[in-house]
Amino acid sequence: MSTTTSTAPPTTPAPTSALNASRTLATAARVLRQLRHDPRSIAMMILIPCVMLFLLRYVFDGSPRTFDSIGASLLGIFPLITMFLVTSIATLRERTSGTLERLLAMPLGKGDLIAGYALAFGTLAIIQSALATGLALWFLDLDVTGSPWLLLLVALLDALLGTALGLFVSAFAASEFQAVQFMPAVISPQLLLCGLFTPRDNMHPALEAISDVLPMSYAVDGMKEVLHHTDMTAAFVRDALIVAGCALLVLGLGAATLRRRTA
Repeated sequence: MSTTTSTAPPTTPAPTSALNASRTLATAARVLRQLRHDPRSIAMMILIPCVMLFLLRYVFDGSPRTFDSIGASLLGIFPLITMFLVTSIATLRERTSGTLERLLAMPLGKGDLIAGYALAFGTLAIIQSALATGLALWFLDLDVTGSPWLLLLVALLDALLGTALGLFVSAFAASEFQAVQFMPAVISPQLLLCGLFTPRDNMHPALEAISDVLPMSYAVDGMKEVLHHTDMTAAFVRDALIVAGCALLVLGLGAATLRRRTA
């Protein structure tokens, strides 16, 4: 009597769906170690918003009130833009180099990966927002009525929103050039419709309706609440929650659309 033994091929452990704190922290630590060896990206994330605010202050040197009226809004917009660019490009590099494919072959869920990236870039966003807010308030004499901590909170939420948007759009880009091309499609319409150049209720009704669903509109509204009110208002809380909610929603979409490799 002969017996046949069948050997099953080795299987790759399936990634778990639930978030795991240790895997998320390990991913964040790896991303931060990589960024430490990329000083240009760090300089772009941390210094460019400060440089732009500095230039803006002296563009309006003869009209400091103009700087006061738009400086607070731009304090939230500049971090959003820089975090969007750097995050989308950095994530795309992970995919094109094959790093993402190797990571997802391990017991690492997409949620762990996205949360780790968000945590790493969020750490840099805290540094970036603190430096930009401190520069605007204490060196460039930005005059705001409300608490500087509320200004910092909105700037940080905007930077995290930029991180989430960058992670999301990186799934649809095949090259770094394409990742940069997403900026006019994702950021420019929000910049035009957010109420920075004219109040949103002065726009055409169709454009005002579109602006009502764009997260940057609420980032600018939140900054304006800090600019004009001494205390935290209900409108400020609503605006901050909407920006935070949009960031979480986009992070969830980023996890759902994350691909191992760019075709």
